[in-house]
Amino acid sequence: MSKVRIGIAGATGYGGQELLRLAARHPNAQVTVAMASSTAEDTRSLPALTGVWSGEIAPLSIETLSQNTDAVFLALPETVSAKVLPLLSARGGRIFDLSGAFRLRDVTQRARWYPDTPELDFPVAYGLTERCRESIAQAPIVACPGCYPTAALLALEPLAIGGLIEGDVVIDAKSGVSGAGKKPSERTHFSECHGSVAAYGVFAHRHTAEIEQELSRQVTFVPHLVPLDRGLLTTIYTRVRSSTTEKEIHSLYLEAYGNAPFVRLRGNRLPEIKHVVHTNFCDIGWTLDTTGGRLVLVSCLDNLVKGAAGQAIQNFNIAFGFDEQAGLV
Repeated sequence: MSKVRIGIAGATGYGGQELLRLAARHPNAQVTVAMASSTAEDTRSLPALTGVWSGEIAPLSIETLSQNTDAVFLALPETVSAKVLPLLSARGGRIFDLSGAFRLRDVTQRARWYPDTPELDFPVAYGLTERCRESIAQAPIVACPGCYPTAALLALEPLAIGGLIEGDVVIDAKSGVSGAGKKPSERTHFSECHGSVAAYGVFAHRHTAEIEQELSRQVTFVPHLVPLDRGLLTTIYTRVRSSTTEKEIHSLYLEAYGNAPFVRLRGNRLPEIKHVVHTNFCDIGWTLDTTGGRLVLVSCLDNLVKGAAGQAIQNFNIAFGFDEQAGLV
């Protein structure tokens, strides 16, 4: 079988470099084009990928992307993806977008959080692999969720679908600095984040809308920046029916993820960031207060792999009928 020709736009960012690293070793893919996030950047190499990939990063070119690829990964800022994706899609091929530009289906919410995103005349699949395999396999465009929604939704969706959740859902999420992207800011400056933990975006984070869209319920989502280069830990507080048992919760997760190679169920052995970094795994653990119906969930993943590049590759595998684990283990 000939390899699928793939192109990566935004290959110089943290997620883009991780994507290029994974794609270069994929047994069914050939990286034919790797580009920066704009037309103004000069051709350059990536020293970190020496011995893994021998090409060079070229300036962004939609024409080159469309002519030399069968599938394109967009690891671009959402404002750039909003402009590039419609132009690419008009030329055919499969597109896997790592930005948030096309994740929200509601017009009002999209206009609020991603005002540069235009209306499209064709379907966009939400790329949470374990929950959306069927639509991912068919759609020409896959909007891959980011690290925060992935960690929260993988933990919560089985319970929500099973009708167990009662009352509020509070999502306390902590992410390493690479989750903020490569563009420097005062918040991500070493002197600002080293030795500190900071909450941000309270009642004002765009991923709240994405999580609520998929759960069909309101949540309180509070992200935190922690002084790690990569990794994400989410602690979720909610209540379930007072009659709910540990066995019932475990059964729901087994039904949802028994055949999911990248979700590891830890039960009451709560996961940690160090268990998942540099992998495409999402680990989920939980503790149930059987006397009061309180439930605490903990989910962990690597924000650059399962929360970005790895999940995009996983969706690529589903879309092209490859082994779901190809290029990821």
